[in-house]
Amino acid sequence: MKPFPPSALAGMPQNIQGLIKRYWQNIQVHEPESIALEALVTDNPELPEMLARVFAASDYAGILCGKNPGLLLNLITSGDLDISYPDWDSHLQKMVLEYEFIKPATWQEGETGLKRFLRKFRQREMLRIIWRDLSGKANLIQTCADISNLADVCINFSLAHLAEWCELEWGSPVDDTGERQSLVVLAMGKYGAQELNLSSDIDLIFAFPENGETRVPENQNGPGKKVRSCTIQAFFIKLGQRLIDVLDTPTEDGFVFRVDMRLRPYGGAGGLALSFGALEEYYQSQGRDWERFAMVKARVVSGSPQAGAELMETLRPFVYRRYLDFATIEALRDMKRLIGQQVRRKGMEQNIKLGRGGIRELEFIVQVLQLIHGGRNKKLQQPSLFAALAVLVEDAYLDAAEGAKLEASYQFLRRLENCLQALADQQTQQLPDEPENCQRIALAMAYENWEQLVMALDGHREQVARQFDEIIREEGRVEHEGEDEDGVLGSLWQGQLEDEVALNALQARGFEEPAVVLEAISTYRSSKQYLALEKTGRERLNRFMAVLLAVAGHTESPDLAFIRVFSFVQAVTRRTAYLVLLLENALALRQLVDLCAASPWIVEYLSKYPVLLDELLKPLSTPPDKNELIADIRQQLLRIPADDFDQQMESLRYFKQAHVLKVAAADIAKTMPLMKISDYLSYIAEVVLEQVLELSWDFLVSRHGYPANAAGEYGTMDFVIIAYGKLGGIELNYGSDLDLVFLHDGHQELATRAGVQQRQLNSTSFYARLGQRIITMLNTFTISGRLYEVDTRLRPSGASGSLVSSLSAFAQYQHENAWTWEHQALVRARPVAGEQNMARQFYEIRWQVLVKARDREKLRQDVVDMRRRMREELGSKPHRSAAVFHLKHDEGGIVDIEFIVQYLVLSAAADCPELLDYPDNMRLLEIAMKHGLLTEEEGIQLQESYIAYRSGLHRQALQNSGSEVSGSSYEKERKAVTAIWSKVFSEEQAGSR
Repeated sequence: MKPFPPSALAGMPQNIQGLIKRYWQNIQVHEPESIALEALVTDNPELPEMLARVFAASDYAGILCGKNPGLLLNLITSGDLDISYPDWDSHLQKMVLEYEFIKPATWQEGETGLKRFLRKFRQREMLRIIWRDLSGKANLIQTCADISNLADVCINFSLAHLAEWCELEWGSPVDDTGERQSLVVLAMGKYGAQELNLSSDIDLIFAFPENGETRVPENQNGPGKKVRSCTIQAFFIKLGQRLIDVLDTPTEDGFVFRVDMRLRPYGGAGGLALSFGALEEYYQSQGRDWERFAMVKARVVSGSPQAGAELMETLRPFVYRRYLDFATIEALRDMKRLIGQQVRRKGMEQNIKLGRGGIRELEFIVQVLQLIHGGRNKKLQQPSLFAALAVLVEDAYLDAAEGAKLEASYQFLRRLENCLQALADQQTQQLPDEPENCQRIALAMAYENWEQLVMALDGHREQVARQFDEIIREEGRVEHEGEDEDGVLGSLWQGQLEDEVALNALQARGFEEPAVVLEAISTYRSSKQYLALEKTGRERLNRFMAVLLAVAGHTESPDLAFIRVFSFVQAVTRRTAYLVLLLENALALRQLVDLCAASPWIVEYLSKYPVLLDELLKPLSTPPDKNELIADIRQQLLRIPADDFDQQMESLRYFKQAHVLKVAAADIAKTMPLMKISDYLSYIAEVVLEQVLELSWDFLVSRHGYPANAAGEYGTMDFVIIAYGKLGGIELNYGSDLDLVFLHDGHQELATRAGVQQRQLNSTSFYARLGQRIITMLNTFTISGRLYEVDTRLRPSGASGSLVSSLSAFAQYQHENAWTWEHQALVRARPVAGEQNMARQFYEIRWQVLVKARDREKLRQDVVDMRRRMREELGSKPHRSAAVFHLKHDEGGIVDIEFIVQYLVLSAAADCPELLDYPDNMRLLEIAMKHGLLTEEEGIQLQESYIAYRSGLHRQALQNSGSEVSGSSYEKERKAVTAIWSKVFSEEQAGSR
């Protein structure tokens, strides 16, 4: 066994020399490859040095060579390490012969062989690409192009086989003229730009020209053959699923490429493949600014060239405007704000992609200029950043010197990104903490030590950040109201004024109880928390408190505003970066003061989640509608790796908290009526549930494969989340829990279709785990709190029943075993997330159950008895009934109105099925009046009382109060509701309804 040539290790640290020697020893275990490699190393003096550089920088390469030195031997002897392939397709075909890949006849036979071939091919080519990159034989552009070309040929080779196998099962996807359609694959992001990293995932969108039905030739169906036609969309969805499985599913040989489909319309909630027409309609009617930025880099990588060109021409007007589009700068500010929130939340300042002055900011600089000018200058309409940057300089949109600096910074940052990912074939842009890895990265980047590399990195990041700030700079920064120009308030805060002088200063600025304010300041300044502050934190706090006193003095209630914001300040004193944010943004501070003055709930909310201060950087206007909420959460989750569960949890929590804050702000400002407040709180919950379901589904499919539905088909999510109670009735309040029921249509016997390294489950067990995963994501406490408290006791058989029920079991239970109160609950039930066909089936079951004719006397007695028990258990106690009124549970309260509505639905739906159209009380009362179940006077009185009570609940929540108010409150409403209750539930009246 020959030692590694010492001359190739000269100048390297001892620990890295030891690492290289270990990888060399691992190779020498394998004969005869090791003997051949030793001979090559001896005969070629350049080879040991290059081998040392590669092993020093890449564990992936070292481990791969140790397991299979034949790969390295083949690459050296073939000469492929020294060339760029002139034709990747020809090279792939050569590898097909070398690896003896034989195309099987069916998908079932071909899955394993195709996956194995592609992974072996990928290992060989990635070793070659890493070698050429780290040894200096390829520059950055060549390296990125090689990785992108590798992805192209793997996709096209896979589709050539998979499409043929799919046609054997479902026929041919032909258009109206009989022309065969192919799946058009759009590459997005760095892949679309042909600038992939060493360990990038690939962002894809699947499309096809037009919908219809697949065509099954007459001679293709016969005895023993099972070829079934399907819609063309279904065909391409199945083909897309199989392509993702072939590329993405880990096996003992690893994976080919991680595939990310979240950039497609509607994200994970959208169809996996859409027709050209559907894509065009989506982008014209719902496309967001961030999707324009994404589409700049789109490139067709598979499918008919003619169809691909047609699609790109269709999408071009969405991306590029015919006029100078300076509005994109505002969109860029919003996108940057979102990224900044993520960086601050996750401590990602050392992330060279998302951190300040990183790759993302540099990409934004080029993309925003492309979008502004690209409609008029078609040379800018190209996905490559390098090419677009050259045009920007050539056509004088960018100064030549600035353009050269940007290109140099991009080259540096992308080379560093490749070095970070070459270490372990992991998708990371975070600088390492381990000293040895820092040394290895510095060596790979040709720096003597880590300190020199960091110095160079800081220079590039500062250059990028400066140019980015120039583009998105916002003019006209507003000063804080009543700045402490004479320094009096600063001196007051620091205890440098006599008490009388301090009291007079506060009184002059509008404080009504200056002694209380002064006492609060003095108490805090002598507290352990303040005295323990470091110098920088104390200086920041001192500056902030003077400004806070000035701003509070300009409010209607200076004392209240100051005391409440001061409470928030004490909660975040250890994180004084938040105070800096408020000092630098007058609007944020003013909105904070106004909101805290109006609501102690806001104070507590922001004290728990101070990162929400980011939301105050812009005016808190009307909250976004549901479509905008969906787009917002999609944009946030797109920046998170698909397997980063913790970060997904944090992002979902931030999304919910931020939008609840916006709703509360609109509530406080009285810019939205009560019903809209509840609508928006319900929308937030629905969007969260949709994303939680999608993430949970993806997680389980990645580990166990797709479950089978009751018809024995694979690939669809046959699962739906049903909301009951407040969410079902679209009447959520702040802090409401969610009453949920989970339904599935999984096959009772068939197992999931799993890959080599996936563990099969019974399909019903899969859905049970899906329900458990959803509960975990919603209920689990993290440092950012929890999403929602979930109650699943309304499921069939309550807490003793299965967490997830089959549709058939749910239907049987509702028809045969459910109690009256469970049918009352069903009145307010509706699907809020999941598969649309499942939702339709639930509505059908609900209709069949609720439309039944009932024994009205028994129904009346059941409802009255249940109401009495609830009032006894949950209402105010008899000895307090005169002093307080429980808005929900006391006589004449909210629950009385809800029970009246539910009784009317259950008693009259057989004759008036329109009562089953809606789950919310306001519209049901409208229908009850329309059909004479209530007089107009009664219906309006119940509606007005219901709105008054719920408005009171919202006010109580924002004041951190419970559901009890003074006993003298709402006397008129209580009397009216009680009178209507007595009339509806009198034996004579009930029998006639």
